[in-house]
Amino acid sequence: MNTAAEPRIDPLVQAKSLAPLREFIATTTRIVEQDQPEPERVEAVRAALATLIANDTWLPESAAQPHPEHYQQYLLHCDPLERFSVVSFVWGPGQRTPVHDHMVWGLIGMLRGGEIGQSFTKNGVGELVPHGDAATLSPGDIELVSPSTGDIHQVSNVYDDRVSISIHVYGGNIGAVSRHVFDLQSGAIKPFVSGYSSPQMPNIWDVSHIVRERIQKEGA
Repeated sequence: MNTAAEPRIDPLVQAKSLAPLREFIATTTRIVEQDQPEPERVEAVRAALATLIANDTWLPESAAQPHPEHYQQYLLHCDPLERFSVVSFVWGPGQRTPVHDHMVWGLIGMLRGGEIGQSFTKNGVGELVPHGDAATLSPGDIELVSPSTGDIHQVSNVYDDRVSISIHVYGGNIGAVSRHVFDLQSGAIKPFVSGYSSPQMPNIWDVSHIVRERIQKEGA
């Protein structure tokens, strides 16, 4: 578990750098407050996510740290009513997930590096088999997962020699959702709850230094 403190940087610079994430959270909050069918809600969030991942300068270093043995899942924000959560997934070289589901809708936005995702579906006798070709995500690409359209997949880092990072948005508090992992050889299905990789979240709401700067400029 990563408990490293955020590297010391100028607090004004940090507050300004986090503006894209604050705006994304505000936009997504307004979206989920509307009474919309899931496809419309997801498309609206997708547009906001595309703007967020258009550059990668806003992601705090504390939410971009890999683990030598397994991928990391850093919580960036969870809606107070658990209507959505925003997570930074950090993949060390060559790392991959087991085959798993989500139980809620999710959008995967590629920020740095690349991912390969293979979807699975059940055949006529209930066995999981690959569904279509594996999809490769590059920075700026976004993929949808949902119980209504296809919820079971396996994801891996494209690269064996560097870190990849994706930003995920889920229709729930994903770290606390009861989900499943699937063993393709034995057919075994096991429940799991992912949790998160750090007990701390970036402090994205301290904009006091921005306000102080504005007051100083107005008084000059």
